Amino acid sequence: MNLINWMEFAEYVPGQINTVLLPTGTLEPHGVINNGADNIAPEAMARDMAEDLNALIAPTLNYGITGSMAAFPGAFQITEEAYRPFIRDIIKGLARNGFKNIIILNGHGGGQTKVLQEVAGEVATELGVRTLVINWWSFASDVTLEVFKENGGHAGLNETAYIQAIDPTLVHKEKYSPDMATPYPATGTWSAVPFPSSIGLYQEGQGYPNFDQAQADEYFQKVNAKVSAFIQEIIKKWDLAGL
Repeated sequence: MNLINWMEFAEYVPGQINTVLLPTGTLEPHGVINNGADNIAPEAMARDMAEDLNALIAPTLNYGITGSMAAFPGAFQITEEAYRPFIRDIIKGLARNGFKNIIILNGHGGGQTKVLQEVAGEVATELGVRTLVINWWSFASDVTLEVFKENGGHAGLNETAYIQAIDPTLVHKEKYSPDMATPYPATGTWSAVPFPSSIGLYQEGQGYPNFDQAQADEYFQKVNAKVSAFIQEIIKKWDLAGL
């Protein structure tokens, strides 16, 4: 959408294209990969699957609800009070421009996920459009286990690999140490703000980055294939139900 003019947009939407991909993320620390990993990942995913989905790609919402890592250098924290009405207006704007299927490819979890799900659902009901919010790393957790034979983490094995597949120059292996990682606490055990590490492991002893380019490329392809197939399945079922 950033690269076409208004006449081209009118030609495409909604006559030829009624699906839009909206990447959302934030700026926060990610171990030895870029602070904008949560933006770069869904952007690359959108580019990879847009043709198969016959979709346009909306400009990325690069700032989000960062949470417990907001104190790290280069991080940005947008309050929910500011984020909620802003993302609502973005989704409404996409609907009012003629898109029927609004697919949010979310690159950042925590409280941002809840807000996106709630707002997307409210706009879908209000304006009669169809919305889908996907947290790619959670949705593709089975792909992480398939490719790496272990669990991942925030800026861990899986996310680092995904960014490495997009652009290896964004990965600084020479700066890495296993001491940069901390397993996330089990519910009710402990809590620390800021979180003490920029790499958070989903499971103790697993998810440390390995910087294997072949595995990174395989992971990127398999994650995107799964997400794309799921979006196509959901749209097909919406159409079948006449929604």
